[in-house]
Formats: sequence, structure tokens, C-alpha cells
Amino acid sequence: MSDQIKSIVEKLNKEPFKKNYNLITFDSLESMQLLQLLNDVLGEIDPKHVVDIREEMPEQTAKRMLSLLGILKYKPPGSISDLSTFRQGLVIGSKPVIHPVLHWLLQRTNELKKRAYLARFLIKLEVPAEFLQDDTMADTNKQYEDLIEAFKNLHKECEQLKTSGFSTAEIRRDITAMEEEKDQLIKRVERLKKRVETVQNHQRMLEIARQLRVEKEREESLAQQKQEQKNQLFHAEQRLQRVQLQLKDMQHAVVDSKPESLMKRLEEEIKFNSYLCSEKFPRELETKKQSLYFLQKVVSEPAMGQSDLNELETKINEVNAQINQLIEKRMMKYEPIDSKFSMYRQQASIISRKKEAKAEELQAAKEEMSNMEQQMLQKANQARELDGTEVLKGDEFKRYVNKLRSKNTFYKKKRLEIAEITAEYGILQRTEELLKQRHEAIQQQLQAIEDKKGISGYSYTQEELERVSAAKSEMDEMKGRTLDNMSEMVKKLNAMVADKKSSLAPIIKELRQLRQNCQEVKGLREECIQEESCYHHTNCMKKNLEIQLQRAKDEMKTYVSPDPQDRRKAIREQYTRMILEQENLGKKLREKQKAVRESHGPNMKQAKMWQDFEQLMECKRECFLKQQNQTSVGQVIQEGGEDRLVL
Repeated sequence: MSDQIKSIVEKLNKEPFKKNYNLITFDSLESMQLLQLLNDVLGEIDPKHVVDIREEMPEQTAKRMLSLLGILKYKPPGSISDLSTFRQGLVIGSKPVIHPVLHWLLQRTNELKKRAYLARFLIKLEVPAEFLQDDTMADTNKQYEDLIEAFKNLHKECEQLKTSGFSTAEIRRDITAMEEEKDQLIKRVERLKKRVETVQNHQRMLEIARQLRVEKEREESLAQQKQEQKNQLFHAEQRLQRVQLQLKDMQHAVVDSKPESLMKRLEEEIKFNSYLCSEKFPRELETKKQSLYFLQKVVSEPAMGQSDLNELETKINEVNAQINQLIEKRMMKYEPIDSKFSMYRQQASIISRKKEAKAEELQAAKEEMSNMEQQMLQKANQARELDGTEVLKGDEFKRYVNKLRSKNTFYKKKRLEIAEITAEYGILQRTEELLKQRHEAIQQQLQAIEDKKGISGYSYTQEELERVSAAKSEMDEMKGRTLDNMSEMVKKLNAMVADKKSSLAPIIKELRQLRQNCQEVKGLREECIQEESCYHHTNCMKKNLEIQLQRAKDEMKTYVSPDPQDRRKAIREQYTRMILEQENLGKKLREKQKAVRESHGPNMKQAKMWQDFEQLMECKRECFLKQQNQTSVGQVIQEGGEDRLVL
């Protein structure tokens, strides 16, 4: 308990409470002060509870605190029978009740703040079933539940973002960078708009470009749908291949089988399954139940020490020794009679054990076979995914081998052709090198002749001019093709727009009529909703008035009742008692105020006398100190004179 109080005092002296308590001052707090302190801690967790408990009734305070503690999932110490004691202790401000609550709240303040915040939005309002019969009320309640679910999802995303490591500084930098990019893009768009405005029919060109972008987006969506359908088709083909493979396996299994062998196999499987269901599985289930029972019994017992374990071991050894002795006695007593039966029992037990072992081996073999089949299917699927073909079997594999042989001969033939082409390529490469060397020699001779004639660089300039003219002609041809393509694309787009307009014209006419009908329906629906809301409002007001009238009738009935116990339950009697209690309390407070006023003058006079007495004693102390200083100075002077006389 002392450690608990120390922890409470340490937490209260820190932020945000700053109470400056010590163990003595905290322990000397009265019940009302303890309740106010508990209310302050609850107000720190949930700001709705920041109130002065002197301004509300004790029952209201206890009810409010109990509701918040229930939301925070506080479990009072003790059993369920102590809950009434806990409530009473909370009402009167009992220390054994409030100290554990304070310790529990202060140890997990941040967690409880979060829980109280979430409770404001996640605790559902209970709507009576008769109100949910109304469609408007049911729709509103459904929207309310959807909003709660949306709040849960948003809160989870917020917590994930808080724990994801993103800092606000980085986010702000990213936002500023994106804003700068946005400004640059806006400026760039404005510049492009200014350039485009100078072009003729720019609005029409922009509209055509917009339609082109829409069609491209549609093309992308269609391509995505096509890819998804391809994936679905691929998965469907895979499933089909798996089913076909299973069908082939079943057909191969049934090819050489006869009805007698099939019946025999089915009978064996039935016998094996019946043995599993009637003998093996019930026995295993019984053993599992017994082991579970013993484990539950062990768990329910209290924890054992080493001495308890040693004692149990000794008991087990003693019981085993007794069992062995009883078995020996029984064997000595009944050995000549039961020798044959014991032999038969041993043989039967051996056979049953062998049967169980074989059943387990068969079951393990079946499981292994199913696992191998699954692995085979997986390998076959992987092989199909790699090269798009199935794993071949039987005659298909033979045909595949023959096909490979024919391909091998074809490969050898093509390999010889490649060798011939490679040799011819080497010859042509050597010829090219010789021609390049000859060309270089001719170029050198030509350059020497040009230098000799005084027109050096003429051939190079001629070649460069020819190359530039060829490039220019190619560019002009490319520009012409680009313009032709653009004009054709514009014509196609215009034709497409005209077709779309002509096809959409009757639909637009129908849409206008439907819009008018929709506006009328909306108006009628709004009028209907208003009338329904007025009806429901009037109905609710009527029910409230009926309830108030019934309460007034019950009040009159209890007030006029001849039974005094019933009259005491009346609200008028309760308020009369409360008024009398408040009047008595006011009377006591006025008497106390009167006594304080009467004793105020003598008390002030006595306080003045004490102040005068303190001043008098202070003056005496100062006089005494002055006199003592004077005597010490005189002694010093007298001693100095005696020293001079001695000299």
C-alpha cells in the first residue's frame, strides 16, 4: 500500500497535475478532497468530467464516475459481491476504494485518454426497436453505423501513419515542393495557352485533342480489361488442363480393370474405412479425451513445488509396486486355468497391434500418395507456365521423341548451311577489307592531285553537300508524311465526332424528357418527405405529451394514495423533503455564521494583543543584544588600559 501511495504522489506532482503533495499531506486528505482529486484525474482523461463536485449531487457524481470507469474497463478488486461496497465507497470517498482507482488511472493515463476519445464515437446509441420500424429512422441509424465504421478505418489509418515514421517536416517539405511544381505547371499551361490562342481554330483543335485524350484513356481501359480477360482465360485453361489430367489418370486406371477387381477394391476400402471409423478413431478419440481431462485437471490444480512433485513420485512408485504384487498373486492363483486363454489373449493383442500398425502404414501411404499427386500437379503447372506445354505420357511421349529425331536431322542440315554461310561471310569480310584499303589509297591519290591543282577538300565538300541534301529531302518527306497523318487523323476524329453526335441526338432528346420527369419526381418526393417528417414529429410530440400526462396521473395517484409508503414515493413529497433538508442546512450555516460574527471582535482583539506582545519581546531582545555588545566593548577597553600600565 505504501508503494502504491508513493507512486500516486509521484504521478500527481508531475505534469499536468503539479499538486506538490507528500505522503503526509496526501494521506491527510478528506473524503471530499479525495473525490475532487479523482474527478480532476478523470477530467484530464476526458475533458467532459472537468466539474466541481460541490455543485452536483453525490449520486450524480458517483453515477458519472462509474460510467466513465466502465468505459475505461476498470475492474474493481474483489469478487462480484463487493461491487456494492465499491459503489458505496466511491460515493463517500473511501480511501481503500479511491487509492486503487487513482493508481490504476495514473499508471496508464495516455492509453485511457485514447480509449475515452474513441468511446465518444464508438459507443453506439441504443435505439428502441419500435422506432426502427420507421424508414427514415432506420436509414439514419444505418448511416450512423456506417459513419462509425468509417471512423474506425480512418483511425486505423491515422495510427498507421503515426507509426510509419513520416515526420511532419518531411511532409511539409513535400507539400511545398508540390506547390512549387503546381505553380510552375500553371505558368507553363498559361504560356502554352497564350501560344495556342494565336493559332486559328484553336478551340476546335483543343476540343479534338480532349476527345483524343478521352479515347486514349478508353483505349487504355479496354487494354486493361483485355489483359484481365486474358489472365482469366489463362487460369481457366489451367483449371481445364488439371481436370483433363485427372480425367486421363482415371481413364488409365479404369482401362485394365474389371468389375470384379473394382468391387474387390471398393470392399477393401470400405473395410478399411469402417475399421478406422469403428475402432481406430474412437480409440484415439478416447485417449485424446482422457489426456485432455488429465491436462485440465492439472491446470485447475494450484502450482506445485519440488516437494509436492517428490511426494507424487513416491506415491506413484508405491501404487506401481502394489499393482505388480497383485498381478503376481493373480498369476500364481489362476495360472493353470488361464494359461490357454492368456496365450490366445496375447495372440489377439499381437494381431490387433499388427492390424493397427498396418492401418497406420496404409493411412500414411495414402497421405504420401496424395502429397505426391499434389506435387506432381504443381510440377506440371510449373512446366506449363514455363513452356506452355503439358507433361507427356505414353504414346504422346513416343510421338514427341520421333518429332525430336526429325528435328535433330533438320538441325544438322541447317547447321551445315550455317557453316557454309559462315565461310562465305569470312571471304566477303576479307574482300571488304581489301576494297577499303584500295579506297583509302585512291582517296590519298585524289587528295594529292587536289593539292597539286590548288582545290584541296573539293571531294569532301562534294560528299558533304550530297549527304546534307539527302538528309534535307528525308526531313521534308517526313514532314509531309506527318502533316498528311495529322490531317487524316483530324478528318477521322471529325467523322467520329459527327457519328457520335448523330447517334447521341435521340438519346439526348429522351434524356431531356427524363430529366423533366426526374425533377417532378424529386419535387413530389421532397413534399412527401416533408409531410412524413411533419407526421412523425407530430406523432412524437403526441407520445411525449401522453407520457407526461401519464406521469402526472401517476403522481396524482401516488400523492392521493392512503398508503404513506406510496405518498413518500411521490415527487412532491421528495422535493418537500429536499427543501426541508436544505432549509435545515441553511439554518445551521446561518447559526454558524452568527457565531463566527460574534467571536470575530474578541478574536481580532486577541490577535492584536499577540502582535503587540511579539513587538515587545522583539524590543527586549534588541535591548539585550545592545547591552551585551556594550559590556564586551568595555571589557576590551579595560584590558587595553591594563596592558599599557604593565608596560
